[in-house]
Parts: sequence; structure tokens; C-alpha cells
Amino acid sequence: MENQMIKLFDVYVDITDTIGVKGKLHNICMLSFTGEAKGRYFNGRVIGTGVDTQNISKDGRMLLSARYMLEGKDIDGNECRCFIENNGSFDGGFTPELVTDSPALSEFEGVGLKAEIETKENGVIVSIFG
Repeated sequence: MENQMIKLFDVYVDITDTIGVKGKLHNICMLSFTGEAKGRYFNGRVIGTGVDTQNISKDGRMLLSARYMLEGKDIDGNECRCFIENNGSFDGGFTPELVTDSPALSEFEGVGLKAEIETKENGVIVSIFG
């Protein structure tokens, strides 16, 4: 029986800038963002600026790769940082990787996390499950 995943937190992403290039085979768009995280296991904010790189092939296939650092408090109330690298596509799903200095969240490092993405005005909401 497969373990049921629990929501760790949501990241409310606010896009601040976009830059891009149109190539022969692919278009690349880089979206800079800030934001905050809210949830049972972690609450905090994006440190500095995160970047979501969108690689769009001429046939319309889109691959996304976002990287950002969060700073805040874990479920035990301890100050901590979390690095997230989230890769995937809307048709194939998203697989985030977590690196953290939080003892409470460290059990989610190196395991099969999943993410769901919902659009909002000026950004997205990324829900991370472990």
C-alpha cells in the first residue's frame, strides 16, 4: 500500500521580472520571483530572488526548473532555511528536491516529493507534498 502524501507547505510566488531568448529549437524564459511559504511544516519567505527557467521547444513542449531559498520557521518553531529545486512539466508532473538545515524537515530530503502548481494573479501557488 502506497503511503499517502501530506502537504508540507504552499509557496505563494510573485513574479517580479521576465527575460527570454528565442532560439532556433527552443525559447527560453527566465522568471524572477519573490514570495512567501505558509503551511503546517514551514512558514517563511523567499530569500532574495528565485528563478524559474522555462524551456519551450518549437513543438510546444515546456520543461520548467525553479530554484529558490526559503528562510523561516519549521514545525517545531526553529529558525531554518530550505533550498528547493523543482523540475518537471504540466503534463508529466513536478518533482521538487529539498535541502534544509531543519532537523524536523530533514526527513523529507532525498525522498520522492511531489508538487502541484496553481496559477494566481502575478504568479503561482506551489504546493509541496512529502
